[in-house]
Amino acid sequence: MADLQDELHTTAEVGELDPPAPPPVPVPEPDGRPDDDPHTSEPDLSPLSDPDAEPLDRAHAILAAHPVADGYSGLPWALRHLPWYDLELGESTVDTDVPRMRRGHVGALFWALHLPDGLTGDRAVGATLEQLDLVKTVARSHPEGLRLAGTAGQVTDARNCGRIAVVLGPAAAAALDDSLAILRVLHSLGLRVLTLAGTSWASEAGLTRFGEEVVREMNRLGVLADLSGASPATVHRAATISKAPVLCTRSAARALRPHPANLTDETLAQLGAARGLCLVPLTAEQTGPSVRDVADHLDHVRAVAGPECVGLSGTYDSGSAHPQELGDASCYPNLIAELLRRGWTEPDLTLLTWGNVQRVLRSADFTAKAAQQRREPSTARIAELDG
Repeated sequence: MADLQDELHTTAEVGELDPPAPPPVPVPEPDGRPDDDPHTSEPDLSPLSDPDAEPLDRAHAILAAHPVADGYSGLPWALRHLPWYDLELGESTVDTDVPRMRRGHVGALFWALHLPDGLTGDRAVGATLEQLDLVKTVARSHPEGLRLAGTAGQVTDARNCGRIAVVLGPAAAAALDDSLAILRVLHSLGLRVLTLAGTSWASEAGLTRFGEEVVREMNRLGVLADLSGASPATVHRAATISKAPVLCTRSAARALRPHPANLTDETLAQLGAARGLCLVPLTAEQTGPSVRDVADHLDHVRAVAGPECVGLSGTYDSGSAHPQELGDASCYPNLIAELLRRGWTEPDLTLLTWGNVQRVLRSADFTAKAAQQRREPSTARIAELDG
């Protein structure tokens, strides 16, 4: 049981130790740092630097160089109910397809594997495996538009090849059926994000000893912890013990809208101190009915947690209503234009759209490599740790 106490020393920022490889084609690697983009000095991209250009024109120019990494899409579950679809030609029955993602400058998309309420045990495991199989089938059948990616480098490679990177997760913690072996199997099948909520080991009381061991094993594998919907106690403990950044894939500011999934200023400040990432959802319920309401939440999260700790979560095809001017995956330029009108700088916008998600993915990769040199796969069982 000695390995239960074995925590990694805090690692340096991965950007210092694991710089992105040179792109294989002459497209700049968009890691959120404008100084790395050789196009910023070229006259043909004047909307990027021309303060007199229309905000929407500038928004399209910025997103062309630094696309959106969308932190949550409910598309897999929506596709289960369609007898036939073609995402590359366009699919009007869903909010997300390749043509609309290209118009919205989406470069990466996290495909949620969440389940209907009430599924537990073997049923939750089986339904999650079915979701994973569906996502892989969809990606293989749309090779001109989509490409599966599991690391920051693979996400960048997909973008440089003109594809939209598909990252698998978040999945529900119930899909583990209280087994670290199942966590490893899901990771081997591509899972990269797990939501820590709704189980006996991640409850209102916080993480149990087994829950803490789940987080350590996730760090060893490179699976990111999603804390949206988790209790404040779980958020606090997971952010404290995780050596990789934690995510909140669908959380806005509770100070502006008292939704239970939104975060208090205290939690946002803690998330910022831990170099985590709050992905603000584009839903009327959590952020409000207009694009200006969403911008208010982004302003607030940036002010409290810092510009390196805020991102975007479309939450399209999840059954939620969306604010005006943000009805589907093509609408991100409308939001960026609103932020430009509010005085957001290009460096902060490139962090918001692409750079912060890339940082978190790279940090998870680096942390996993370090952890695998120190820890063997955990064989802990919930009965041994929690009784």
